Amino acid sequence: MQTDSPMIEAIEAWSSPLFVTEYPEHDFLKEDLLSYIYASQRQQTKAVESEVATTAKHQLFESKLDFLAADNPAIMELRRMLEELIGAVASQVNAPYWPPEAEGEAEITESWFHVTQNGGYHDVHSHPNCSWCGIYYLAPGDANLTARNGVNRFYDPRGNADHYSDAGSAYLNQQGFWDFAPIEGQIVIFPSYLKHSALPYFGEQDRVVIAFNSAVTLV
Repeated sequence: MQTDSPMIEAIEAWSSPLFVTEYPEHDFLKEDLLSYIYASQRQQTKAVESEVATTAKHQLFESKLDFLAADNPAIMELRRMLEELIGAVASQVNAPYWPPEAEGEAEITESWFHVTQNGGYHDVHSHPNCSWCGIYYLAPGDANLTARNGVNRFYDPRGNADHYSDAGSAYLNQQGFWDFAPIEGQIVIFPSYLKHSALPYFGEQDRVVIAFNSAVTLV
């Protein structure tokens, strides 16, 4: 006797959404942003001005955590765009959980630059006290995805997801991490709980990125 196949409902639980885009004004603002960053770097009295997790960072310069608050036209324009971008991302992800017609307004609460030189890296970490974070690849230098040189690596938050591998677990990506290609002008937005690192960078040119944390409120 033949029976009907049972209906199977798919439930997507515990996903970790990441978003990638390119800054449309990158070519126009790149040199102004780099000039401001290098001027700021020359004024630093220590390599890691933020004084945050200094032992996790090597051969890189990090600004204080208020970089995007500077009174500079290029930085002000970048901040405006980034806050709009984060607001759009938060609205898309949270739409099923917000009141109808609600919109998210993002505020960048912390921001800094990294100038990473030959041999530099940033160990595994996450960002507390915020909901969404981002990395803007201003000048990735000689960073390269194929060689895993200076890439940002994001780690699977499901602790035991890679404890067994067969054909049935192929959807888990099997490797336990995700590496982003360091493309100039690219912006990666990710939830703050995701642990990530900047793998060792080797190159003659500096690897320059701008990173930021944000909080979102309903309007």
